[in-house]
Amino acid sequence: MELRAFAEQILLRDDLEAKLRPPEEPLTDDSPGEPFRPVEPARPANLQFAPRRTAPAMPAAPAMTDPEKRAVAHHIMANHELQAVEVMAFVLVAFPAAPREFRMGMVKIIQDEQRHTRMHAERASMLGVEFGDLPVNCYIWKKAQDYHSVLDYLSGLPLTFEARNLDHTIEFEQAFLNAGDKRSAALMRRIHEDEIEHVRFGIEWLRKLKQNNADDWQTWVEHLHWPMRPEKSMGETFQRDARLAAGLSPEFIERLQQIEPDE
Repeated sequence: MELRAFAEQILLRDDLEAKLRPPEEPLTDDSPGEPFRPVEPARPANLQFAPRRTAPAMPAAPAMTDPEKRAVAHHIMANHELQAVEVMAFVLVAFPAAPREFRMGMVKIIQDEQRHTRMHAERASMLGVEFGDLPVNCYIWKKAQDYHSVLDYLSGLPLTFEARNLDHTIEFEQAFLNAGDKRSAALMRRIHEDEIEHVRFGIEWLRKLKQNNADDWQTWVEHLHWPMRPEKSMGETFQRDARLAAGLSPEFIERLQQIEPDE
């Protein structure tokens, strides 16, 4: 199967099973095709992007004692993960001239995000909410429309959205533990471990693709598009050790810690 066909399966098929289906055979990248920038991904009717401010807000941590609120949280996170799958497929078709090693490396991360989507959807279902029962937003997808280079993608998704998730996964793990939901907490810990590797992929490729005289921080900030900015890469509970494990330099992390977290 060609990598392009795998990406188009995610972007152009409107059934969830196809979008979350991992490759059934080794992928090749012999025909990356021409650049293609879809405005929206195809989705089933019950997962179409909803109008602004109509999707439910993330429940606050104290509310997680209510199983229904935990189901809503997993539903929201399933949509976040599905958008990540779609954005990564978008990057593969939008930048066919990107290094082959980068493109093939994206496959493993897409498969992780597919698995995360299924994990959250299954947990939401166990708690009483089927994936697609609630309106979903398009925030992560819309921000990808600002990606006009691989460095834009690396700065915007792995080093901002996924870096922020290094904190959020631990925050949700604790909220679920406080609610007595060890299963949901274990899910968040597993995703946290995957996110460390995703951030590592982001910083390693930023270093490979940046200009020789630019440092990591300078390159990252220059490739963020408003409203993305450094504080968007942090949650409330800053996970320094996870960032070190992901390969961010102590200097990069110290600069982050000098910034007030985003509200």
